[in-house]
Parts: sequence; C-alpha cells; structure tokens
Amino acid sequence: MQLLDIKREILKSKMLIKVNQQCLHPVVTYGCEAWTLTNPDKHHLRIFEQRILKKIFGPVQNEDGSWRIKMNYELNELIENADIAKIYKK
Repeated sequence: MQLLDIKREILKSKMLIKVNQQCLHPVVTYGCEAWTLTNPDKHHLRIFEQRILKKIFGPVQNEDGSWRIKMNYELNELIENADIAKIYKK
C-alpha cells in the first residue's frame, strides 16, 4: 500500500512539473526577447518561481508530525535545477 502511494506522488510531481513548464513559464516569460534583464530582475523571477513551486508541491510533514514548507534545495531536486532566468536566455 505504501509503494502505491509513493508511485502516486511521483506521478503527481511529474505532472505538476509539466504544468509548471508548459503553462506558467510561457506566461511569465512572454515578450522576454525584448527585455533587458538585470540581476535584480533575474532575482525576482527566481523568487516568483520558487513561490509558485512551493504552492504546487505543498508542505512536508516532519518526523515529529509538524508541517513545514519545502526548502529551496528540495524544490531544486524535484525540478532538477530548472531556472526560469536561464530559460529567458534561450
């Protein structure tokens, strides 16, 4: 039963990553060819992306039963270090 739940979570995560890449990134980077992107702009794009990912993937339950928001490094592992600022450069 636990294995089924793990597989379900993996599929859900993969689907959510696809939705993020297919729907959210085009909206956020619309017209980016004409942007002059500065370092503060890149920083704000990354913050926005992290906030969205934290909402998508939700909280994590600690061993003691308390809940916490996922850390940025955990999100980077889930999305394999995808960076919205790098997408802009393409």
